[in-house]
Amino acid sequence: MAYASEGHPIRNVFRGATKVTLDAKGRLAIPSRYRARLAECCGGQLVATVDRDYCLLIYPFPEWEIIEQKLVALPSLNRQARRLQRLMVGYATELEIDGHGRILLPIELREFAGLTKQAILLGQGNKFELWDEESWNEKRDSWLNADDDVDLPAELESLSL
Repeated sequence: MAYASEGHPIRNVFRGATKVTLDAKGRLAIPSRYRARLAECCGGQLVATVDRDYCLLIYPFPEWEIIEQKLVALPSLNRQARRLQRLMVGYATELEIDGHGRILLPIELREFAGLTKQAILLGQGNKFELWDEESWNEKRDSWLNADDDVDLPAELESLSL
C-alpha cells in the first residue's frame, strides 16, 4: 500500500499520462481505466481547482475535503496562506462524472489553465493534473532541460529512483 508523506495510506493511486479531448461545451471524458476506481472511492464526485503552475488539479471529493481542511486551517494573517486559500478554495468547483464518463469543466477553470481542445491528464497519486497539451509539452521540456537540480532539497537527496 502506498503512503502519503504524513504516513496515511493513499487510498487511490492515479498514475500515468493520457491525452484527452475537451468538446465544444468543455466536457472531458475521464479515461475508462480510472472510472471504476473513481466510482468506488467517491461515487464520481470530484473537485477541480487551480494550481500555481496554471493547470487544474482534480481530486476525488474525499481527498479534496482533506486538502480543503488543511488550507482553511492556515493562518489568515499570513499573506501567502491567504493567496493560496483564495486560489485553491476560491476556484474549487464540485464536478460529477455523468453517465457517459464525462465531467463538465466550467469556463473559469478552462480559461485559467488555458485549456483548448487537446489536453493531458496526469495521474499524481491522490489526484490528477489537467494541462493544455501545448502548455504541458513546453513545461515538461523546460523542466527536462533545466540545470537547476544542483541544489536539491534535503528531502530529495536521500531519494533513490
